[in-house]
Amino acid sequence: QVQLVESGGGLVQAGGSLRLSCAVSGRNFNWYAMGWFRQAPGKERECVASIDWSGLNTNYSNSVKGRFTISRDNAKNTVYLQMNSLKPDDTALYYCAASRGMLVTTREDRFDYWGQGTQVTVSS
Repeated sequence: QVQLVESGGGLVQAGGSLRLSCAVSGRNFNWYAMGWFRQAPGKERECVASIDWSGLNTNYSNSVKGRFTISRDNAKNTVYLQMNSLKPDDTALYYCAASRGMLVTTREDRFDYWGQGTQVTVSS
C-alpha cells in the first residue's frame, strides 16, 4: 500500500514563498517518478512539475518555470516543491502523485498513486 501525504500549504502574500513536501510510505519510492499537480476552482487539474526516479530529469509547466523547483530525497522518501515569487494565480489545491513508470511525465493518466492535497492560497 502506497500512501502520499502532502504538507506545507498555507496562506502567503504575493511575492512570497512556500515549500511543499510529500512523504511517501511503502516500498519502491526510489523507482517512482513523482509529480506535483494543482487544481483551482473551475479549472482542470494541471501538472506543474515532475521529476524522474533519479532526480536528474525534471519538467515544469510554462506557468511556473523559473519560479518553482521540484526535488526529491530518496533517503527520506520525500519529494518537495519549492515555490517562489508566488502569484494569486498560483492559488489552488496542490496534489502529489507517484508514477511507477520511473521516467518524467506530465500525463495525469501515468500516475498511479495520489495524495489528498494541500491548499495554497496567495493573496494580492
